[in-house]
Amino acid sequence: MRYYLWHHLRQRLCAGLVLLLLTLSHQSAAASGPSILVLGDSLSAAYGMDMEQGWVNLLEQRLKVKAPNAKVINASISGETTGGGAARLAGLLDKYEPSVVIIELGGNDGLRAYPIKQMRRNLKTMTDAALNTNSKVLLLAAEAPPNLGRRYTALFRESYT
Repeated sequence: MRYYLWHHLRQRLCAGLVLLLLTLSHQSAAASGPSILVLGDSLSAAYGMDMEQGWVNLLEQRLKVKAPNAKVINASISGETTGGGAARLAGLLDKYEPSVVIIELGGNDGLRAYPIKQMRRNLKTMTDAALNTNSKVLLLAAEAPPNLGRRYTALFRESYT
């Protein structure tokens, strides 16, 4: 059951991202096509599974059909936190000049019970940096473990709104 739900979520995410890409008409017209930078943790790095089964690869395979010139750059690192992502993002933006930046970070901050304010600051830093390069930004929300308490998990969840 859990696998089915995750698989279904990945499919819906991929379909939504394809639609997002198709709205980038001015960038789709470029000869090289749009590029998507994925900055994530183990969920995006396909930790513990074949890379071909990871959601980033599935997204890339779907895009080959809808937007053949699109390029997906997976800059995800297992164990990455929002602090690590914030430190690396400027260099990645300069190197790849992506049309779309997908930020899938925060889960490890929650697992380590990092301060919510710190995580929010890092998410804002990354979002602002990507927007300042005229990239579209998609922020994928993570969930904090429930054993951290209702208050922490509620504040954690609010960080993505």
